[in-house]
Order: sequence, then C-alpha cells, then structure tokens
Amino acid sequence: MGDWIAFWNSDHAIYVSARHRDVHYRRIAEDIARYVPSTSIVLDYGCGEALHADLIAAAAGRLILVDAAPRIRAGLAMRLKNQTKIEIRTPEELPGFADRSVDLIVMHSVTQYLGTAELNALLILFRRLLRPGGLLSLGDVIPPHVTALTDILALLNFGATNGFFFAAAIGLVRTALSDYRRLRSTLGLTRYSQAAIQARLEAAGFSVARAPRNLGHNPARMTLLARPA
Repeated sequence: MGDWIAFWNSDHAIYVSARHRDVHYRRIAEDIARYVPSTSIVLDYGCGEALHADLIAAAAGRLILVDAAPRIRAGLAMRLKNQTKIEIRTPEELPGFADRSVDLIVMHSVTQYLGTAELNALLILFRRLLRPGGLLSLGDVIPPHVTALTDILALLNFGATNGFFFAAAIGLVRTALSDYRRLRSTLGLTRYSQAAIQARLEAAGFSVARAPRNLGHNPARMTLLARPA
C-alpha cells in the first residue's frame, strides 16, 4: 500500500474542483451519519480529508479519524483543532486501543488499495475493537466486473447532478495523465465479488449483509455491513 499512501499524501488532482471535493465528502459524511448511534464512539479508517467530519461528530459521542498519510493528518489536525469530539490517529496506534471500545467502524474506499493479507489483518483488528452489537461498514468495495469506464460514468453522472460536469470531464483527462492512472495500471485495484468479501469478513468473526446501496456516489460498488458474530 506504500505507493498509494504516497499518492494520497501528495498534491494530487483526483478531485476535479473544489465543488467536487466538497460534495464528495459531504455525501460520504451524510451516508455515514445514518449509521451512527447516538453517544457512540465512531472510528473512520482511511478517512481522507473528511471535510464534513462535523456532520458525523454531531451524531456521535466521539469521532476518531485515522489516515496513513501524514499530510492529510496534519491538515485534519489544523482544521479540526477546535472540534472537541474529534481526534486524529495513525493506523499504527490502533492496536493499542482497548478491546470492545468502538461502536461503529467505517472503512470507505480503502479495500481496493490493500493486499489480501493487509485486509485480513485489519478485519481481525476491527473485530477485536468492536463492542458486541457494534457495526463495521466496509464501503466502496469494487466487484470484479466494475471497470474504469464504469467509474468514469459514475463520476460524470455525479458531476451532472451536483454542478461540476464540465470540470469532471476536464479532470478525467488530467487524471489520465497523472500518477493515479500509472499506479492503477501498474499496481491494479483489489476487487472482490460479494461472496469473496463476505467470506473474508466471516473468517474474521463477523456476520455479514450487503447494504441496500453503496456509501458515496458510485452505485456499481458495494457496501458490506458486518457485526461481530
């Protein structure tokens, strides 16, 4: 995952405009907030810039934002320094958390950047951290049949709906010439059928169901809802 972390830690152009970045993070935050029990402890693993983390924090008792990219964490710490319900942690800190100390764990749009061994280790860790009755939301899992063209069409539709269609079209050309395209071509993205990702979750000790719709803007991808079995 190191090359991907370096990409997200860089000054990349994956978001085609400020409008895209804003509505992207707002949509995810609103989707996550629907799963948040009141006064709960929520852990968002691979949170990215989390521009609307306040929406999740407002519904929770405490929000823990975790990201592997130092630049992202520094930006979060500066922007959220006055948000008393939000804390920023590194992935390396999570094994030190107490057993059964978290009510909801969200990992959105991360599985595609992980090797299978990395994912398995994280699922075991998440199982240990979740309280009985807690929930793991594993979002934006890419099925094998979903191609780059599917993702492009989803972005263009999202742009048309939210006022940045032309910026999206121009941004796609820029992305095609970027390090993201190179990394996606050389490293690939990890994909799972529903049966395959469900089997990994069950092997880690979860009972699993597919959510009616994916978190975020891409309906071709999947969100799995898993609870400690």
